Amino acid sequence: MFTITRNRLAATAATTVFALFTTPALAKDLVVHAGHLIDGVGAKPRDNVSILIHDDRITGVQDGFVTPAGAEVIDLSTATVLPGLIDMHDHITSAYTGKNPIAERVTHSDIDTAFDSVGFARKTLEAGFTSVRDVGGETGVVVALKRAIAGGKIAGPRLWVSGYPLGPTGGHGDPQNGMSTELDFHSEGRVIDGPDEAAKVVRRMHRDGVDLIKIMPSGGVLSIGDDPNNTLMTDAEISAVVNTAHSLGMRVAAHAHGRDAIIRASALGVDSIEHGSFGDAEAYKVMKAHGTYLGV
Repeated sequence: MFTITRNRLAATAATTVFALFTTPALAKDLVVHAGHLIDGVGAKPRDNVSILIHDDRITGVQDGFVTPAGAEVIDLSTATVLPGLIDMHDHITSAYTGKNPIAERVTHSDIDTAFDSVGFARKTLEAGFTSVRDVGGETGVVVALKRAIAGGKIAGPRLWVSGYPLGPTGGHGDPQNGMSTELDFHSEGRVIDGPDEAAKVVRRMHRDGVDLIKIMPSGGVLSIGDDPNNTLMTDAEISAVVNTAHSLGMRVAAHAHGRDAIIRASALGVDSIEHGSFGDAEAYKVMKAHGTYLGV
C-alpha cells in the first residue's frame, strides 16, 4: 500500500488510490507509474519507477514506466509515492471537537458515533495512514467500522481494534467515573473487578470481534477521579486478562502512565505499554526483559 504526497494530496490521485486499496481484492494486474518513490528501504528516493501489483499485492518495483500486457495503469508520474503509514495508537471513532466533552457524553449516541466514524476513517486514510491499531472505542461501532472497510463498503485504513478498554470500578475506563451517581452509565462489559470477571469479559469481546485487548492498569489524564500515578488493577486481574487473551491469539495493550503500573504490567506479560509517561530506567529494563513494546 502506498501514500501519495505533494504539498497537498492531489484529489484525483487520492481518489484513485482509495479505490485501489479500500475495495476487495480483484484478480487483475495493476501498475502504478510513480514519479518519485520513497520505499523505506533505500537511503534516497527512486525516480520514475513502476510499482507492479497482482491480486491486490505488490509484486515488484521496476525502473522506468513499464506497462505489462493487460495491466491497468495508475498514472502518478508527477507525484511522490511512499508506503502507507501505520498508526499504532488511535481512537478512530472519536475526535476532539472543542466542545464540552461532558455535555457530548450525555447527548451523543452510539449511532451518532457510528456516522461520525465514517468521516474520521476517510480523513485518516487521506492523511496517509493505511493501517491503524485502534485501542479504545465502542466495541460494536469500531468492529462494524472495521468490517465495513474490509468489505469495501466505505473508505478507510485497515483496522485492528480493541473495543472497550477494560479496567476496574473507578478507573480510567469506568464510564461512571467523575459523573453524578444519579446518572446511570452502562458499564457492563468494560468494567472488570476480579480475575474471573476479567477472563469472562475478554472471552466475550473476542466473540464480539475484537483483535486485541486494551486494559487500564493505571489512572489517566483526561478522566476525573483517578490519578495517572496510581496502579488501579491487581496483579490477578492483569494476569487473567493476559492469559485469557493470549490463549485466544490476541495481544494485550496496557494504558500505563505510572512507573509501578508499567513495571507490573510488563512483568505480567502485556505486549505493549501505551504512553509510559513516568517510566524510568528500571521500568524500561523490565520492559526490555519481557519484550514489551512502547506504544504512544
